[in-house]
Amino acid sequence: MTLKFTVGDLTIHRIIEQETTFLPALEMLPGLTPDLLAENRQWMQKAGALDDKDVLILCFQSYVVKTPHHTILIDSCIGNDKPRPQRPKWNMKTDDTYARALAAAGISVGDIDYVMCTHLHVDHVGWNTRLDNGRWVPTFPNARYLIARREWAHWQAAGPAALVRTSDYITDSVLPVFEAGQADLIGDEHALAAGISVEPAPGHTPGQLMVRVGSGREQAILSADLMHHPLQVRYPDWSTRFCTDPGEARTTRLGFFNAHAGTGRLIFPAHFPSPTGGTIERDGKDYRFTFCGEDHGCFGGG
Repeated sequence: MTLKFTVGDLTIHRIIEQETTFLPALEMLPGLTPDLLAENRQWMQKAGALDDKDVLILCFQSYVVKTPHHTILIDSCIGNDKPRPQRPKWNMKTDDTYARALAAAGISVGDIDYVMCTHLHVDHVGWNTRLDNGRWVPTFPNARYLIARREWAHWQAAGPAALVRTSDYITDSVLPVFEAGQADLIGDEHALAAGISVEPAPGHTPGQLMVRVGSGREQAILSADLMHHPLQVRYPDWSTRFCTDPGEARTTRLGFFNAHAGTGRLIFPAHFPSPTGGTIERDGKDYRFTFCGEDHGCFGGG
């Protein structure tokens, strides 16, 4: 399992909290049919992206990008001690997997300079905070938490009705970083550090951002939830049941594939199974995702 990649003088660490079954494929991808599932079952199982009961396997992870001057956490995963009754594997969990993964990468919570929240879904903001004597406090005491202004406006307007399926994670995982004075609202395009910038990827949520790392020939794109599963590379018209605007998500995904297919740029979706990273290739008029190590290496490896 590859946990570290290098892009120029930048290093990308995968910080895995869970890699596990999630939802049945036919439930998560409304465009999928039983016939198409059967047609794609073999390669998905071989890729570790589908189990023998046709349930999708996803990775829930953060990325840490280390530069010569900054340490940047991209999304903060699931978190501990949080009521998530709709997701038993997340509900009130107390394990130390995430802390051990950070430590294995040589990173402490005090090392993080920025937490980049690509979007405000429950599995991307969980470790924004930790429970301390009954209070939710920022997990990363020295970090500025960066949130897209457009994304924050959406969740403020959406209100409690938008949180019915997930419980009110905004209260336990987002509001406390504002209350601590550690949150900064940013525009759709923003430079995090030299060689690291964000750009819009709307549709899954209105203000979702993705992160571009590196420059020139060596670039990696941390694409957040622009796509959840490699099946969506083969069928880019399919959005998931969790997308706020499936049509806009489809348009964003197709534009992304057109821009990056065949370029050799390393793509890191948030939830693809290990090794997660890979490239988008053209396959006639279609596309395919080639994982690192399948028939090519990746920048630097690790």
